Amino acid sequence: MPDTHARVREAAAERGLEIEIRERPEASSLQEAAEMLGISQSDIVKTLVVKRSDDTYLFALVPGGRSISWPKLRALVGVNKLRLPEPELALAATGYERGTITPIGSSREWPVFADETIAGRRVAMGAGAHGCSLFVEADELIRAYDATVADISVPE
Repeated sequence: MPDTHARVREAAAERGLEIEIRERPEASSLQEAAEMLGISQSDIVKTLVVKRSDDTYLFALVPGGRSISWPKLRALVGVNKLRLPEPELALAATGYERGTITPIGSSREWPVFADETIAGRRVAMGAGAHGCSLFVEADELIRAYDATVADISVPE
């Protein structure tokens, strides 16, 4: 865990991002995680690594309580096929296990697509290791990764 945190902190510093990494117990649901962190469910942002048919990837940042709208994301990216990769492919593409994925410190840089509903607030997301959450200002994250901000989600 400390090596992963060092990687995340170093990558954040390189991009001028202020982050806070907090340890937390495992949560069995989004609601439980939000309660533990003292935030709303929509302030927890899932970082989903998405595979394109040409074996490249992208990150989709989607708030809690919402899921990717595949038609919207495909239209935005300009492709007709996208999918969530198997866990081992996600790990190979990012250097992080599912449930811990963040664009910050990813082993490869992939384009970032952020759902428009995360803008303008402080959010919690994967911190590269299990049992931790990373807090960051969404607008700063969007700026640091030159993310495309658009409507890419639907309510769960």
